[in-house]
Amino acid sequence: MKNLEKLLAAIERRETDEIYNYSIPDIWNCHGYEGAERINTPMGETIVNPHKFFAHLIREAILPLARADMDYAQPLSKAKHVDQNKINQLANYRGGDWIKRASVYSSLIRTSTAWDHDRTGVLDDSNIYHLKDTGTFVKSIALLPALKKMGITTLYMLPISKFSLKDKKGELGSPYGVSNFFELDPNLKDPITEDDLSLEEEFKAFIEAVHILDMRIMIDIIPRTNSVNSDLIAEHPDWFYWIKTEDLQGYTPPNVPGLGSTVVPKPQFLPHIFSSAEVWQHIGKFVSDPRQSNPEKWQAMVDDWHHGDAQILDLVRERFGLTVAPAFSDHINDVQPPWSDVTFFRMFLDHPAASKPYLKEKADSLAPYILFDTIKSNLYPGDQPNQPLWDTLANVIPFFQNNFGIDGARIDMGHALPKPLVQQIIGTAREIDPDFCFIAEELYPEKAQAAMDLGYNMIIGQGFYMQPRMWEFKTHEYFYSSKDLPIPVFASGETHDTPRLAARDGGRTTSKMLTILNMFMPNGVPFINSGQEVYEVQPMNTGLDCSPDEAYRLGPHNPYNGKLALFDKVILHYLNYDRWDLPDTLENISKIRNAYLDTLTNLHNFVELWFDSMRTQAVGLGYVVEGQASAGRDNALLVIANTNVYEEQNLWVDLSKIRNKANNQAKTARLIYSSHEWPREIREFDHHGNLNLYMKPGEVKVIKM
Repeated sequence: MKNLEKLLAAIERRETDEIYNYSIPDIWNCHGYEGAERINTPMGETIVNPHKFFAHLIREAILPLARADMDYAQPLSKAKHVDQNKINQLANYRGGDWIKRASVYSSLIRTSTAWDHDRTGVLDDSNIYHLKDTGTFVKSIALLPALKKMGITTLYMLPISKFSLKDKKGELGSPYGVSNFFELDPNLKDPITEDDLSLEEEFKAFIEAVHILDMRIMIDIIPRTNSVNSDLIAEHPDWFYWIKTEDLQGYTPPNVPGLGSTVVPKPQFLPHIFSSAEVWQHIGKFVSDPRQSNPEKWQAMVDDWHHGDAQILDLVRERFGLTVAPAFSDHINDVQPPWSDVTFFRMFLDHPAASKPYLKEKADSLAPYILFDTIKSNLYPGDQPNQPLWDTLANVIPFFQNNFGIDGARIDMGHALPKPLVQQIIGTAREIDPDFCFIAEELYPEKAQAAMDLGYNMIIGQGFYMQPRMWEFKTHEYFYSSKDLPIPVFASGETHDTPRLAARDGGRTTSKMLTILNMFMPNGVPFINSGQEVYEVQPMNTGLDCSPDEAYRLGPHNPYNGKLALFDKVILHYLNYDRWDLPDTLENISKIRNAYLDTLTNLHNFVELWFDSMRTQAVGLGYVVEGQASAGRDNALLVIANTNVYEEQNLWVDLSKIRNKANNQAKTARLIYSSHEWPREIREFDHHGNLNLYMKPGEVKVIKM
């Protein structure tokens, strides 16, 4: 707790009775700060003295929960002194499988706690109080009580490493354009501590606060791509792909005739790829790395970079006339333009083995190139691994483990990495913490087994695509088929790369229904995307399943219309009139989930509930509650949703299957939660013991039988 206590001391030293007009959203005040200067505005903002507010938060709401026998700077499994031998004896338990019982919240730190604190209409890097309007680790501590209220047990952070502004997208640039894996994003430093704490100490304090609240913390790492202006260029130009600066204009993925649009680069398409004139024109643009042509000139340039203010890529362009080649989609004939701010790492020192027959006599003279085969190095490995690069990438997670005590990570584009590298990354991390959790960026359920075999604990899945499509019955397919996966999948209808649930057909009704239902999905890990809890409609990025106008959900008069959190200064709409609806709902739902967590996470207990027709707009999830037997019968938990978000329905629910499994023929039940009515006794059974329920549009009922 030393860093959190140091943070508290630094803030307390600056406490004064100076009058502030410093505003925060009232949802940040879940710990109940009631300072004398506090003023609640009609719009939902709270005016506070920031030093008194944050000091009270740490001193009164977090530190008292700490135990003297726990080191919260360690991963939570180590801080709790978990007996690893005991864990290993659990049936089918693998290190990191704690994620099966988790509820996850995804946060982009700079956005999740961004706010116009001085109400000037601008998000300032230094406002009138010389504090940041954009998010920081220190300000993110204010979100933790709200997350705890919602039942969140794991905080997953989008990239927090130093990134480059070279050829950046938007106002701020993408955090995925990492320029140094082993440095934190300096923009996340909070001036509230001045020079008393370093950025690293503020991050450690934040993690200690997370762990004290019995939550785990996960990061996003990006081992497949790096900034075109990466710090690694100076020492390892051979890890990158190079073209002439003059060829940057007009640089684009080559077209492959006869294959259609956005095609997965399967091996059978190699003859088509290398028969394309555009492909050969594209390959011909690549050249050897600049150090190879003149080592002495390169070293002199690197020395100047170390001692000056110039960016490394600018120096290379100026002195060698070369530049790092931008990355692009790994799908053939994808309409996406090149990603100007990032490039791919050169994973192998030779060309892909499967491509060499098509390169023929040209293979020895061709410079390393970016193409669909080299991008998908999992499918098209070479014979010579770039082992020094692999070792560097495998040490990124240990850096965060050893210095900050993180509990898990998602590997961005891990599906495109060579299998031995993924195994090295996972194995190296688990040598430090056997209970470290890994999330695979794998969308396709048929690849879940392969992800499990590599050591991942869960996959992301296609919830963002399937869940909002109620009318096509994709929702039903997703909820009913998840039980068949070998590892869990995110129970989620949106991510940072997709449209917002509240912007989908059915709006807030759809968002609320799916958010509740996801807390009970079999083999699912509930996932809340930052802003989802306040019905945000503006996406963070327009990467997957987005319409052409997706970024313009806020309307022409909103200053953030058209802006995306992944690239721009953006605030979440914490002041909307429904801002407490989902947090209050999740507070109630998470209590039910926790009470039945053993039941919900044991797939043996799950029973599908069906209706009078396969085309009924409804989802029914049943669970046999073992250990709560009475006279030889087991209780049952029923979760029923009307997926028609516009019309009420009378639903007939077939309970024969769950009655037989639970040996339960009871004709009374208890409604313990509904999104539309108060708890009550349920007696709407027919003479066969099935249920007849009246359901409002998008209503979810949770019934104990």
